[in-house]
Amino acid sequence: MDSLQVALSQDFFEAFARIPRNKQKKVNEFVGKFRNNPQSPGLNYEKINDAANEQFRSVRVDQDYRAIVMKPGKGNVYLLLWVDKHDEAYTWARRHKCEINPETGALQLYEVTHHEAAAENEEASAPAEDSAQSRGEPLFDLRERELLRLGVPEDRLEQVKAVTSQQDLDQMERLLPVEAFEALCFLAEGVPLDDVMAEYSVPDGEHEVDTTDIEAAMELATTQRRFHVVEDEAELQQMLEAPLEQWRVFLHPVQRQLVERHWNGPVRVLGGAGTGKTVVAMHRARWLARNVLEKGEKLLFTTFTRNLAMDIEANLRKICSKDEMAAIEVTNINGLAHRMLRQVGHPGQVVYPGSDQYSKCWDKALTQAPGELNFPDSFYEEEFEQVVLTQRVQSRQEYFKAKRVGRGVALSRKQRAQIWPVFEEMRLQLHQNGFLTLQDGIYAVMDHLSEGKGEIPQYRCAVVDETQDFGPEMLQLLRAVVPKQKDDMMLVGDGHQRIYGRRASLGQCGINIRGRGKKLRVNYRTTEEIRRYATAVLEGIEVDDLDDEQDSLSGYRSLLMGQKPVLKGFSDSKEEAEWVCAEIRKLTDDGMPDRNICVVARTEKHLKDVQSALKEAGYETYTVSRDSTENTQIPGIRLANMHRVKGLEFKVVFIVAVNQGVVPFQLAMDKTEDVVEKRAKDLNERALFHVACTRAVKELFVTWNGNASEYLDV
Repeated sequence: MDSLQVALSQDFFEAFARIPRNKQKKVNEFVGKFRNNPQSPGLNYEKINDAANEQFRSVRVDQDYRAIVMKPGKGNVYLLLWVDKHDEAYTWARRHKCEINPETGALQLYEVTHHEAAAENEEASAPAEDSAQSRGEPLFDLRERELLRLGVPEDRLEQVKAVTSQQDLDQMERLLPVEAFEALCFLAEGVPLDDVMAEYSVPDGEHEVDTTDIEAAMELATTQRRFHVVEDEAELQQMLEAPLEQWRVFLHPVQRQLVERHWNGPVRVLGGAGTGKTVVAMHRARWLARNVLEKGEKLLFTTFTRNLAMDIEANLRKICSKDEMAAIEVTNINGLAHRMLRQVGHPGQVVYPGSDQYSKCWDKALTQAPGELNFPDSFYEEEFEQVVLTQRVQSRQEYFKAKRVGRGVALSRKQRAQIWPVFEEMRLQLHQNGFLTLQDGIYAVMDHLSEGKGEIPQYRCAVVDETQDFGPEMLQLLRAVVPKQKDDMMLVGDGHQRIYGRRASLGQCGINIRGRGKKLRVNYRTTEEIRRYATAVLEGIEVDDLDDEQDSLSGYRSLLMGQKPVLKGFSDSKEEAEWVCAEIRKLTDDGMPDRNICVVARTEKHLKDVQSALKEAGYETYTVSRDSTENTQIPGIRLANMHRVKGLEFKVVFIVAVNQGVVPFQLAMDKTEDVVEKRAKDLNERALFHVACTRAVKELFVTWNGNASEYLDV
């Protein structure tokens, strides 16, 4: 009995999630009994005569429901694959194959027949002029051996070789094991064969595979992305309570390689929206807590905003033990800086741009602006933020030497001398009022550290999320509180999602990632149709890789196919709100829980008409707050501005008021007259729209009233 194991497939949890809640309790009880003893005499295994796999068995859950199980021909690993009503469960067993690939050794689950795809293929190939031959050459110029090494089953080789377009390949999605389909998608996107083979293939002819040994197959990371051996009852209950939170246990092999290994220094992980960067970061934190931290050592997990830090801490508690959580400190970077300022006894109050205190100081500082230069007020504020504060320029002489890369207006030495009094006065006003900027506060903490005064906690290691939004002073602070050593830092981010305008180079901040820069390519959140739409707004825009090189979205794609985003314009906001409300009615009438729907706008002001229409229609609404985690148990249609939905996801997203002057936000664009600054702000606004679109899992609706945004191709 001790050697018996039960592995649950990812498909099982998806099936379980679709079962009515009043039936889930029965299934839950069955799974517990089955895991405790899959050989129990009380389990009635029924052979399915026409199943696609001879080892498939049906097991009774109750009068209505059956579970599909794969009994091992060899060894003691039982597979729980599917659960459904009797007839539907048997249909699933007839249409799916589960077997060990003789080339890769991985356990694979895929459809034997896919009627919808077959019908589409038959219809598409009916006219002679649209046949495979006339539609072009095969999409893949690969030998059979290469296809087999990528995980393509032998019974799918001819179909894959006949593929002539991305559309053909998309229609084969369910007919291929996920890792084979993924590899072929990247080849179709233009990723070099050597790169795909390095990531997905097995060494040629260097191993023997026992196609009956499920236990050996379960040791492979490729298998573990779809199957999980449940270790104990507590873990099983956690998984069944949240069957759609599959990130807790199922990791892509590339993700697992990033998480479960020792790194000789900082590692940077890039990836587009939905590629699981935060999932990697959280699993890395747990792995470090288990395998690296000694007694008394602490791990710092930090991100940019407070609400994201709260969301991450809540999710970490789902995968970490109490002891592991006790060793992990989760905070946003500003919160860390504020706490450290208090610890060093600094008397100043941190003030931020846009606050009344900050603006009053600027009003007095601008009285020193030289009239003959005729620079707008915004120029001085941007120069102060991006040059003086970032580089900690304290004197006119230092300002003469300061780098101004990315600033659109060139300044001579004489002009620098003329405008320096503005910044000097700003610093004086801040000091006299007991204020300081966050940047100066962080540098004060680092001075304290370098002088060895007092006690500031040092961390054994740090995990950083949303790194693209960190300024250089923030990264330097992290480098100061985390000593350089093995497994010291993991930093994840994506320049295409930089929505706060900050930019820094890891290398220039003392964080050397040379040889340890990795990238995630698979979008697990959205459909491919939504991903394409969301990415289009960034086409042709140069984006950095957080370390002075360029990043690209090439090879980034989703493996899920779905509906194209719906774009619709209206004459006024009331008409728009009524239409959105009517579409939400259709969704909820079809069974969509209201908490899975989110209405997003550039600002909260532009949500008011929709909120009123929903209230009149009898809907509850729930405003996603910046000061708390997103509680999925609270009912109500979600309402949020674009900044707040960062890090969240919803089955259906409506982005409303995508109007000219709103997206991009004209007030933000008007704050500068500098051409380079305008370009940077435009990138931030494009990234913000991109982020909002990529929150949608299944369906995306984009609406506007009056004139449409320039970002919409309508």
